[in-house]
Amino acid sequence: MTAYTATVTVRLKHGVLDPEAETTRHALERLGFDLAALRSADRFEIDLEADSSDEARERAGEMADRLLANPTIHDYDVEVDER
Repeated sequence: MTAYTATVTVRLKHGVLDPEAETTRHALERLGFDLAALRSADRFEIDLEADSSDEARERAGEMADRLLANPTIHDYDVEVDER
């Protein structure tokens, strides 16, 4: 078994209202930053043991499917790095 860190980034799908990002975007614009858009995201770092990076990615994807993301409103990405 090898040690991996899987990073799962969960964000709202395009078209789903994101009030946190909207508030932050307005604040950044008041500070003089010019933005086209801003989206918020949650990032989970999961340390796990697996036989391969593919197995680690699959297990992290299952965690996202079952708990970390709501497939109706969220998209997610999984990245895996060996520790």
